[in-house]
Order: sequence, then C-alpha cells, then structure tokens
Amino acid sequence: MNNEDPILERHFKGHKDVVTALDFSPNGKKLVSASLDHTIMIWNLHQQIRAYRFIGHTDAVNDVCFSPSGNLMASASRDRSVRLWIPNIRGDSTEFRAHLATVRSVHFSPDGQQLVTGSDDKTIKLWTVHRHKFVCSIPTHTNWVRCVRFSPDGRMLVSCADDKTVKLHDIQTASTLHSFADLRSSSNYVAFHPSGTCIAVANADNSVKVYDIRTRKLLQQYDTHSGPVHRLAFHPSGHILETCSADGTLKLLDLLEGRAIYTLHGHQGAVTCCGFSYNGEYFASGGRDKQVMVWKTNFKPVELCEGLEVTEEADHEQPLEVTVAVSPDDSVDEEQITNVQGRSEPETFHNYNTNKYKNTNGSAEEDTSTGLQQVKGSLQHIIAQLDTLTQTVVILEQRLSLAENKITELVNNQRNTH
Repeated sequence: MNNEDPILERHFKGHKDVVTALDFSPNGKKLVSASLDHTIMIWNLHQQIRAYRFIGHTDAVNDVCFSPSGNLMASASRDRSVRLWIPNIRGDSTEFRAHLATVRSVHFSPDGQQLVTGSDDKTIKLWTVHRHKFVCSIPTHTNWVRCVRFSPDGRMLVSCADDKTVKLHDIQTASTLHSFADLRSSSNYVAFHPSGTCIAVANADNSVKVYDIRTRKLLQQYDTHSGPVHRLAFHPSGHILETCSADGTLKLLDLLEGRAIYTLHGHQGAVTCCGFSYNGEYFASGGRDKQVMVWKTNFKPVELCEGLEVTEEADHEQPLEVTVAVSPDDSVDEEQITNVQGRSEPETFHNYNTNKYKNTNGSAEEDTSTGLQQVKGSLQHIIAQLDTLTQTVVILEQRLSLAENKITELVNNQRNTH
C-alpha cells in the first residue's frame, strides 16, 4: 500500500530525559510528548514557533494524550496523580490523586466524557472528566497495570499488566469479560484495531501479538524485534501496525500480508513510544535519546480494514531499511522553549468546562464579572473537596468489603476443618 518510503519530516529536541509517551492533536497541528524529566511538551508541526514545556508534575510523566475534541490533555505520573491541562500558554490545569501508587496509563473515552487510568496499585479506575469524579474501580490484575485503553465504541476496555495477562472489560458492569493468559512474558502496551474487532499487544519477550476479541483467538504473531517491544499503534486504515522497541528500531507491519515492510533507524538507543496522526499522514516516535521525531508515511489511500484474518508471519521477504542520521545534541536553545507553570486551581478548570473560558484560536477570554467569578470559584473549590471526600469514602468501603470477605472466608474454612 506504500507509494514511497517513509521520510523523517521534523525533529524536536527539548526534553531532558527519556521520552515516555506522545500523542497527536485531533486537528494534526500539534504533538504532545511526556518524559521522565517530569514535564510534558507541545510541539507545533506546521509552523516555526516556539515549543511549550508544561511544568506541574513532581515526578516522571508516564503517559499523555489529547481529548477527542483537542481542548484538553491528560497526563499520568509517578507522583500518583493525573493532571488535566488546557493546552494554552496560561497553563490552566487541575490535578487529582488517582491511585495509591505510580499511574502508568491514562486515556480519554471516544466521547471525551470519561477517563480511564491504570496503576502500580494493580487497579483500573474510571473517572468523569468534569470534576474528575470517581466512577468505579476494576481490581482484576494481580500485578502492575502497564496500559489500559478504551475501545473505539467506548463500550469496552483492554488492559495489560505484569501478571502476564491481557484482559477485556465491560464498562457498564465494571466486570472482566475475558483474560488472554497465553503470554510468555509481561506486556508493555495494548491497543484496539480501528474496527474494534481486534487488539494488538506489545510484549517484553520481543513479540507482538494480535487477537480477535470476538473469537478470543490469536490471529497473528510477529517476532521481528530483537528487544522488548515498548509501544505500538494502528494506522487509522487498520492495514498497518507501527511498533517500537528497545532494539533501537521502529517497524511498520503489513497486517494483511503478515510481514514487516519497513525497519526504521533514527533514534540512538531504545525507541520508547510511537503513534500515528488522526488522518494517518504522519507518525511520531520518541526515545531514550530524549528526542522526538515526526515521520511522513507516504502511504497510498486505502479503504478502512473492517477486520483481520489469521496470517502467518512471512519470513521470505526482508523489510526495507530506512536510516536517518540525527545528532542527539543536548545543547538545546532554551530561548525556543516557553516554560508554562501548571496552575492547579480547580475553579479555573471547572469553569472552563462550564464555558467560562471560550477557547477560540487557542486563547481564553475571562468572564468580565469579577464578583461572580470569585463566587463560582469558591463553590467549585468546595465541590472539588467534596468529590475528594467521596472518593476517600468509596475506597474505605471497598477495603471494608474486602476485609469482610476475608473474615467470612476464614470462618468458613474453620467450620469446614471441624
């Protein structure tokens, strides 16, 4: 399906540590990246204007994504928090303590109304975006949750963890539908096919697996990498799967032919994240070398693939090699980067959601009534505190329920022994 080879289009430097995640804005004009340096950065793809570094987290940022509308960003951190940002120079944001341990994963629902998070506390949690209200917890994994993602129709979740399982969950009932337990190692990342019929899993044993969620069978397996696979992403057409690995390469897999068609070399060291733009015209990668690269796909337009079939990996044809030489120069010109300090003011963020701030051309217009603004701010602050109290009560109730179950189990065991 390719017209010509993929080419490196842009190259960004600015992070001071490993790039952990990235995501294109829905309109394709911006790219956001996260890093172990505690920050996220926004890069403009079509104009030579300065980048923005958003400062707010107090530890490594593990995941970041745009909302479907592009009006918000969500970031997940080792500091146990999730932060929601309005992507403008004001740095308006809100933070909430989402888990009892490192938050590895965050993702918006297709309608933008909910967030799902995954953590080292072994749980998956659902939240409303407005006022970040806790909805439910799915404590199904027995080890760190590495990644959790919504299905394209918003009805299911898929997750992977260090317990060597990949699980499907029903959002309405907060129950686990199926567990794929045939993995030889832990998994680092999981994603839904655009059709919603399949999932792809990036594994620590160097493999990539594609499962049909209807038959719950393994469809395809690729062993093209020589190191753990960190992340992967489907092209919007569903024909191509992009993977990145600790072996320092990106791979483009043709899912209809069942083979790798390109091996891309550009980063120095492990490639830690990757993703396609919404229209599939570009894809991006980030690495241990602290760099972000944007590539042009150069694929011919094709019809959306409605599903995949069983395909054995074809070994007879070697993928084409594409190599670019970019120096990972650490002497970044800081004058080209604007630091934006995140302002954790609940009233600012909530009033944005209730249309106090009208986001037009990236700017924000404040309500002219100062008195009304202060009253609204105070009320929203009280509501935020009540939400936090409610979340605490829910957690205590869950712990009490678990304790009661343990006591009942012990009593029954004692009776059975006598």
